[in-house]
Amino acid sequence: MHVMRGSEAPSGKGTTFTGDVTLTRLLGGEPGNITVASVRFEDGARTNWHDHPGEQVLYVVDGEARAGTADEELRAGAGDIIYMPAGERHWHGAVEGQSMTHLSITTEGPPTWYEAVE
Repeated sequence: MHVMRGSEAPSGKGTTFTGDVTLTRLLGGEPGNITVASVRFEDGARTNWHDHPGEQVLYVVDGEARAGTADEELRAGAGDIIYMPAGERHWHGAVEGQSMTHLSITTEGPPTWYEAVE
């Protein structure tokens, strides 16, 4: 058992997003392990299309989130959870006019990134 200090977690701007996004890696990074990241999306920012080899859970900390697949777009607020099964191609981010922070929890391996959302 050990404690990971959030103040010591590496942060950076992502290249697989549209808009201003800061990602802080809180836990993980080893293949096959759980990964936890805090992701801050400024006004209307969102990810590119992507999928994960394992499940992804997003816990909305503040603001209003939006997430979509080819078939639907959903919204979620602070305290809500968005679940994506393994292999589901999707995107997520903040609604227009708001910023949003979520915790991203993935169960195995890094995502495969695709093009920006139109």
